[in-house]
Amino acid sequence: MLEVGTKAPEFTLPDQNGEAHSLAEYRGQKVVLYFYPKDMTSGCTSQACSFGDLYPQFQEKGAVVVGVSKDTVASHKRFEEKYGLPFTLLSDPSMEVLEAYGVVVEGVTKTGRTTRRIVRSTYLIDEEGTIVRAFGKVKAKDNAQQMLDELG
Repeated sequence: MLEVGTKAPEFTLPDQNGEAHSLAEYRGQKVVLYFYPKDMTSGCTSQACSFGDLYPQFQEKGAVVVGVSKDTVASHKRFEEKYGLPFTLLSDPSMEVLEAYGVVVEGVTKTGRTTRRIVRSTYLIDEEGTIVRAFGKVKAKDNAQQMLDELG
């Protein structure tokens, strides 16, 4: 995880519609940037739907919600459409941004194979692009409300 008080790493990634988004375009707004393992899984669906349900309240507080995983643009589009998600989902198949934000960990399976997985994590980034809150190993169903509470 990155430290509170540091500048959030800049990035440009495609969204669920194939349109490029960068962190810089959100300057002047608070950004809830959440990283999740995989579209359509139970925990990730619960988390995304919670953010979707509370999205109008995030907007009222001047914040945008952006989800990031290693899934493809096409996978994100299916996820958005199936659950009516009102926010941006960014695709990072190379995992460069996921690594830059410190949410990728290595582990070893029972068979001895080394794997890399994404730790469900969320950052609150202020209007100037500085990390003001950082949460690792968040609970999927509680994360949206937790971040809404952080906004005050």
